[in-house]
Amino acid sequence: MIEIDRRRFLAGALASGLATAVAVPAEASGGEATYVTAIRNADGSFGVAVLNAEGTLLFTDTMEGRGHGATVSPDNSTAVVFGRRPGKFAAVVDIAAGRIVRTIPAAKGRHFCGHGLYTPDGRLLYATENAYELEKGMLGVYDVAADYRRIGEIWTGGIGPHETLLMPDGKMAVVANGGILIDPMYGRQKLNIATMEPSLAYLDLESGDVVDKMELGPERHQLSIRHISIDGEGAVWFGCQYEGPKTDRVPLIGKHKREGEPQMMSAPPQVMRGYRQYVGSVATSRDGTHVATSSPRGGVMTIWNCATGTIVSEAKVEDVCGLAPDAGNAFFGTSGTGLVFDGDRNLARYPGIAFDNHMRMV
Repeated sequence: MIEIDRRRFLAGALASGLATAVAVPAEASGGEATYVTAIRNADGSFGVAVLNAEGTLLFTDTMEGRGHGATVSPDNSTAVVFGRRPGKFAAVVDIAAGRIVRTIPAAKGRHFCGHGLYTPDGRLLYATENAYELEKGMLGVYDVAADYRRIGEIWTGGIGPHETLLMPDGKMAVVANGGILIDPMYGRQKLNIATMEPSLAYLDLESGDVVDKMELGPERHQLSIRHISIDGEGAVWFGCQYEGPKTDRVPLIGKHKREGEPQMMSAPPQVMRGYRQYVGSVATSRDGTHVATSSPRGGVMTIWNCATGTIVSEAKVEDVCGLAPDAGNAFFGTSGTGLVFDGDRNLARYPGIAFDNHMRMV
C-alpha cells in the first residue's frame, strides 16, 4: 500500500512537469555560496552549522544527537541533516531563518544511515535507511509538503546503504551500499564482516527498480563502499573503508560508469598508506574535472584528475574530512580540529567546534 502511494505521488509530479525543475545555485543567482555541516561543540553537544565562503559561522543550532551528511533542497532554502548511523532523527534546517524547524523521527524498524537527497522538484526527500529486522537497505521516501511524512520506501539493492546522490538525469539515484549489517541492539557493531557484499546500485526513482548494480567481487568483498560523488562525465567516484586485516594494502578509491566495470585508482604506496584504509569524504569540483578525497584517520586529502585518474596534489591536514566545491574549481573543507580552508588558504579556526565528516554547498 505504501509503495503504491509513493508511485502515484511521483507519477503526479512527473506528469505536472515539476520533476524537471532545475535548481539555481545561490552563487549563480547573485547570492553568496554557503555551506552546511554537522558539528560537535566543546561541551559535547551536537549541532548544525552554516558557514559563508570566507569561513565565517553564520549560525549554529543544537541537534538531539550527532549529525553526519546533509542534503539541500533545490531552491536552496532548506537543508536536512541526517543522524549518524544508526541515526534516530533527521533535522530540517531553515537556512534563511538560521534554525532547525522540525525533526524527522526514524520509522519503526528503521534507522537513518547518514545521507539523503531531494528530488529535482523538491517534493520528495529520500533517505538511506537500514531495515535491520529485514537485513535490507532502504531509501525511505518523505513527502516534503506534508511535514516530511514518510510515504514509502524502496530497496537499495543491498545492505548497509550510506551515501546516495541524484544522477544527472534527475530520475535515477545511485546508492553506495556498504554491505555492512548493523542492528541498533548492538550499537555500531559490524555483524557480517565475513560475508559483506558492497555495491553501487542505480535506482529508478519512479519505478523503484534497481536498474544496474556494480559489485567489487569476492576478492574485494571487505572493501565497504561508503561515499560517492559524480564527475562532469557522469562517472560515479567512490571511496571505500576496508574491513580486512590492517596490514593489507588495498585500493580505496575508484570510479564507475553504468554498465561498465569499476576502475580502481592507483597511487604510490605511501599515499594509500596515509589513508589508513579509510576514505571519509568524496567531492567533485564545480567544473566536474577534479575529485577530492579525504581521510580523517590519516589526516590526508588528495585531488584527482577525473580524466586521467592521476593525483594532482596531496595535502596533510589533521583530522580532515568535510569537502565541498568552492566558488572556483578548488575545494572548501573542514576538519575535526575546527579548521576551515579553501584550496591552500586557511580561512578560520574554531577551537570549540569539531566539524563532522561532511559538508554541502548551498
